[in-house]
Amino acid sequence: MSSDANDFIIKDDDVILITGASGFIGVKVVENLLDRGFSNVRCFVRKSIKASKLARLHGQNGGATVQMFEGNLLSPADCVEATRDAKVVIHLAAGRGEKSFPDAFMNSVVTTRNLLEACHRHQSLRRFVNISSFAVYSNINKRPGNLLDESSPVELRPDVRGEAYTFAKAKQEELVGDYSRQSGMPVVHVRPGAVYGPENPAITGRVGIGTFGIFLHLGGSNRIPFTYVDNCADAIVLAALKTGVDGEVFNVVDDDLPTSRQFLRLYKRKVKRFPSLYLPKVASYSLCYLWEGYSKWSDGQLPAAFNRSRWNSFWKSTKYSNVKLKTKLGWSPTVSTKEGLRRYMAACRGGVARA
Repeated sequence: MSSDANDFIIKDDDVILITGASGFIGVKVVENLLDRGFSNVRCFVRKSIKASKLARLHGQNGGATVQMFEGNLLSPADCVEATRDAKVVIHLAAGRGEKSFPDAFMNSVVTTRNLLEACHRHQSLRRFVNISSFAVYSNINKRPGNLLDESSPVELRPDVRGEAYTFAKAKQEELVGDYSRQSGMPVVHVRPGAVYGPENPAITGRVGIGTFGIFLHLGGSNRIPFTYVDNCADAIVLAALKTGVDGEVFNVVDDDLPTSRQFLRLYKRKVKRFPSLYLPKVASYSLCYLWEGYSKWSDGQLPAAFNRSRWNSFWKSTKYSNVKLKTKLGWSPTVSTKEGLRRYMAACRGGVARA
């Protein structure tokens, strides 16, 4: 067990349930818990998902139990069974790939409601950890270059952003907050920035987009709120286990964040070269404004995929902080940004197309 075990809310043999456990971040969360000596980890995975990486962890770390629970979060019965005796729930599962708002809502909000109600039914939970995202922040009224931290306002109209994922995460976070206030359930929200690592080769949209046949570089001198997947998993585990943080929100970003321009130059040098066009802030904002205006004029014939709300969230010059994460949880990055980018770039060199 870790040396700071006395600061944890549960014992090392208590049941910890992780949804989305077979995903990019989920596998790392399971590994982190096992490394800390927790021996009763239950992984909620869909029946259609191959969880070979999780299966290999079973029996490691002194014979720890990695229980694979196959089910569907849309099934209240599955949620009731999965949460039985769970002391901590780390809710990572989300509808990331859905393009439509109804699908995203169903697979992020409805599933979360089922999970919350199942936890409330058992009355054994010590903490529910809701994994949210930087996507929920508005950033509209902040001046360029100002700090975005846990006190910053979230989107009040997430539907305006035109992104199903943002809409669903904002509604999910709202649901969890309301449920906690009404039922007294202890909750912590974790909002990771741009999570990256060897198994996620995509270039974050905060750098730019490749929609128009050429990569439009929109980030420029903006700092990218990167967090390496191992560092993110460590922050999530600490938020799940540390005493005295119920009701808190934690942003997860690493130290020494590169600018969008620095990242793109490094990617082209280390991975592969491709044509790109930098759009200054005034030009990119104007493009979003015109796109949004035409969408309204055409009565939605052209969806407002690029709009001022999205511009403010993704491409406005912004500073980020991990001070709260360090002071309240004692977190620090175990993988430096320099090393994380080296590992990421090395994996990308294997012929993976940019996104």
